[in-house]
Amino acid sequence: MLIAVDFDGTIVEHRYPAIGKEKTFAFETLKRLQKQGHLLVLWTIRSGKYLDDAVDYCRRNGVEFYAINKTYPEEVIDHSMSRKVNADIFIDDRNVGGFLGWGEIWQALNKNASKEERDEYNMLYEKAERKTFCGFIKSIFCK
Repeated sequence: MLIAVDFDGTIVEHRYPAIGKEKTFAFETLKRLQKQGHLLVLWTIRSGKYLDDAVDYCRRNGVEFYAINKTYPEEVIDHSMSRKVNADIFIDDRNVGGFLGWGEIWQALNKNASKEERDEYNMLYEKAERKTFCGFIKSIFCK
């Protein structure tokens, strides 16, 4: 599947033009989707230096995109037309109902995963959630 993924508010928290904090388990989920053979497209409003910053940030976190703001790498963009990509699925914080969370997204895309795969993912996700929560508590009480 071709999966278009937004950056701000989806992979990271909204801090545009800066790069926000990573959303819990974003990169782990994206890497697992790639390992399953899905093609990921970074689909963002960012451009120029801010787009380069986002691409570099993702690369440093182990995610290389199939294409960036394009349906396929060789696509020539006609700037007189919309740059909407032709993806099978769009992962975006602006979806109806808002952003589901990376755990829910992985579950929705892996309904046929084995029990072992689901258990492994859930265990890793819960561990990441606990780490995030503990960091939040420390930030409040350990100043």
